[in-house]
Amino acid sequence: MRLLRRCALALRTALAVLVLLGGSVAAREDDSPDARLARLLEEARDAADTAACSSPDTDRLVRIFCAGHIRVGIREYYPLFATRVGNVRDGYEVDVAQALAKKLGVDVEFLRVNAASRIPLLAEDRIDLIIATMGHNTQRDTQVRFIRPHYYRSETIVVGPKPLAITGWDDIPGRTVCVTIGNGSNADLVAHDARLLLFDEAGVLPDRLLDGTCTLAAQDDSFFADAFTEPGFAARFDTKFGFAQVPWGMAVAREHSDRLATALDLISQIFHRDGVFLEIARKHHIATGFLQEQRKLWSSPTCNTATGFTNRACLLPAFDAELEPTPFAGAVTDFEDWFSALTGVELSLPMLKTMPAWSLFLSGIANTLVLIAGALSGTLLFALLIGLALSSTHRLPRWLARGLVVVLQSSPIVLTLVVASAVTHALLPYSAATALGAAIVALGLVNGSNAGQAIGEAMASLRAEEAASGRHVDQLFVRAVGRAATQIVAFLINAAKGTPIASFIGAPELLSALTDITSFSSGRATTYTLLLVFYTLVVIVVVALCRRLQVALEGRQVPAR
Repeated sequence: MRLLRRCALALRTALAVLVLLGGSVAAREDDSPDARLARLLEEARDAADTAACSSPDTDRLVRIFCAGHIRVGIREYYPLFATRVGNVRDGYEVDVAQALAKKLGVDVEFLRVNAASRIPLLAEDRIDLIIATMGHNTQRDTQVRFIRPHYYRSETIVVGPKPLAITGWDDIPGRTVCVTIGNGSNADLVAHDARLLLFDEAGVLPDRLLDGTCTLAAQDDSFFADAFTEPGFAARFDTKFGFAQVPWGMAVAREHSDRLATALDLISQIFHRDGVFLEIARKHHIATGFLQEQRKLWSSPTCNTATGFTNRACLLPAFDAELEPTPFAGAVTDFEDWFSALTGVELSLPMLKTMPAWSLFLSGIANTLVLIAGALSGTLLFALLIGLALSSTHRLPRWLARGLVVVLQSSPIVLTLVVASAVTHALLPYSAATALGAAIVALGLVNGSNAGQAIGEAMASLRAEEAASGRHVDQLFVRAVGRAATQIVAFLINAAKGTPIASFIGAPELLSALTDITSFSSGRATTYTLLLVFYTLVVIVVVALCRRLQVALEGRQVPAR
């Protein structure tokens, strides 16, 4: 009997353990993203059988089940990610959309979107989901509801010829980098003293690298992925370094999309865990480093739960794309709105709205004023020195001065600027000060040589008059300067008007600053109109001052005796 009681007790204990283990397994299964997704989809399908599908208040997931398809906004030309040839679509994002639709048990309907239209089309309920190379940043968080975890991540890369020794930011100052207008990462390049060459479309960048127009180009690594599949391109160029990592997010509307968003969150989590995203990426030959990391992360017990997509430890933060506003940004926006309402003309003043742009704008104005003052001073100084040499009674200084004048008059101003910049940078490391100094010397030499020639010719005519009259003239050089005053003033004005060309060699004057601002902001028309107004006012002031100088010089002519 005692043996039987012991056996019964052991049996009851074993049964209790099995029940506990079964409950624990069931609890774990219930806590899985798969179980939660199955329940959510079942509830939505049941709701679709009874709900008013046409009601705008009905969750979009229910309406998708009512319609039997999901409308996905997608690009039609982004090689390797989404392309369309005829009726055939191909790419990583195309396959991701199809895999999502299959998981939901519905068909997929593709609609073409671009960077400008994707969010408005979602807001207008013309699409249910965006999968269109859209970076998840803090600015867009207020416009759409991003699906977490992210399905891809890109970074801006700097691409250049393989032999070129560029390894990081320390090698960028003073170098020209080709970029597209409006790319937020351009602000980083500007902050590291790169000189930007702007293009409207990214598609031209590989060709501009191949034909030598661009030595370096910066754009998303996802964009250059296609170029690197070309053997000729890959043989000549490589990635120098990357920066500004941005996670890519699918997105749904912020309103009436709670169920849809949660379902897509769970599917994304499962696709990372099971390597679905990773296999699709391998199929299309795009970079998989990020997806490999994500698969490992979402396979971990910490993240592989029914609420993993809400766990901050498992998620990437949105890219912080907000630029610090100026204290008067609000007033500037109000003025823009008032002006547009009054005139019907869209006015944009980006240089007044953010601190990086405002700082560049102020520096550009200050550097321009320094450049103009330096160019005027240099022109006057070189004019006097070259005029004095041309007026010398000794042959050597006259011949040297004439040779210099011939060379400078025969060379395009841009070439003179480039030579001055090359010599300066060979002797000194690149900086804003050296670029300005090189521009001042070049502008001073070019305009001063012409003004100096006028002084030399005036000196020759005065000596001829002196010889013909037989009378001595005191202070002959001073009188020659006075006689050449008109030409001197003309070349001083020309020096002031020519200062914007200094941006060609990287002098950080206003044209260069506004180009940098335009590269990561909008409002090109307003920006360059403002530039025109600024230089017009500056030249008016210079002309007025030069007229006074002309009067003073002409008054210094000494009468013969």
